[in-house]
Amino acid sequence: MNNTTSTQPLWAGETEKAVANFPVSGEPIPTPVARWLGRIKAAAARVNADLELLDRGMADRIAAAADRVAAGEFDDQFPIDVFQTGSGTSSNMNANEVIASLAGEDVHPNDHVNMGQSSNDVFPSAVHLAALGEIAHDLLPALERLAASLERKAFEFDDVVKSGRTHLMDAVPVTLGQEFAGYAAQMRQGIARVEDAMPRLGQIPLGGTATGTGLNTHPEFAARVRDYLSRDTGLTVSAPVDHFEAQAARDGLVEASGALKVVAVSLTKIANDLRLMGSGPRAGLAEIFLPELQKGSSIMPGKVNPVMPEVATQVAAQVIGNDAAITIGGMNGQFELNVYIPLMARNLLDSIKLLSSASRLLAEKCVDGIEANRERNEQYAEGTLSAATALNPHIGYDKASEIVKEASASGRSLREVAREAGVADEILDEALDYHAMAKPHR
Repeated sequence: MNNTTSTQPLWAGETEKAVANFPVSGEPIPTPVARWLGRIKAAAARVNADLELLDRGMADRIAAAADRVAAGEFDDQFPIDVFQTGSGTSSNMNANEVIASLAGEDVHPNDHVNMGQSSNDVFPSAVHLAALGEIAHDLLPALERLAASLERKAFEFDDVVKSGRTHLMDAVPVTLGQEFAGYAAQMRQGIARVEDAMPRLGQIPLGGTATGTGLNTHPEFAARVRDYLSRDTGLTVSAPVDHFEAQAARDGLVEASGALKVVAVSLTKIANDLRLMGSGPRAGLAEIFLPELQKGSSIMPGKVNPVMPEVATQVAAQVIGNDAAITIGGMNGQFELNVYIPLMARNLLDSIKLLSSASRLLAEKCVDGIEANRERNEQYAEGTLSAATALNPHIGYDKASEIVKEASASGRSLREVAREAGVADEILDEALDYHAMAKPHR
């Protein structure tokens, strides 16, 4: 359900105090976190009724109200700045007050909505599960979309031979398809890295209450809530390995952010290569033609810019910056609680959203429409002097080096200079087959 604007505030005093105390950025907590607070509190109410700790009728009203929060009906009822008390206590109280208001006058925000919970275990649980859900439902499909697009281009360009480049200098021939297959593999590896982090991201501290001891909660509460959440969402929500680790540290968020940073690094490499290969059209490499999406200059007629790769690299820079802040946040837990959770939530959810959008756009508006400049690539393959490497087994490194120097100085082809140096035509035909050189083991 799309969020709607409520007619009047549903929160109460604690939310008002927090709004007054934290006029920092004007940015509220990430919407997925607010919705997951609702989802957790709905499950908690049902479990407390199952455990006969809460009147069934009241629990049903609380759960129904919390379900509406989870569905996004009341996104506007979470006004507290994301830069707030580091445990997220203010936003947890905000959720309690909104749900209590919706559930009825006899419902108390702390005694009933927050039963069996503490901000210290509920808020980080909501952050972990919000990130887990956004990764599963948005980021992974977007990365899969980009990987598949790159794989299709790898197949399409399999026979397009070109000059390889190392140190930005001419190297032995490769195919354009091999390069795109490498990009696709980077994305596949990135997907695997993110997936590897997900099980630990799904380990939530719920049930630890204030310090990890589980004071004031039923011993079956957390496990039952996790079961509700897993059934309702299809996500793997699991118990922590140790409640004190789960309460005091946010290593699962740091790990997930680290995996996203690697994806950002890969995305930068791929996007920069696309920009370089598409540079030109006359004074650059011009090995590929990128889709023309919009005018590239307000003064130079006909200029077209690589806008989607530029977006991807900007997004990657932001994700890497977000990761730095998340790392600092993870370092600064003290004793039984980390108090940088809102910052980490903001940056991790931002990274997930940005990478999802950028990956999807790069696939749809750039990679899908790339065409190879076959003639230019063939010229580069034939022109690279590093192709003389294939002569090494026949004439030796030193003689091949002399041929390269002469070809470079004179501007003549390797074949012409090598023939003049006495290399037989049958050797040249075998060694200087550029397609075979790009795939020597096929």
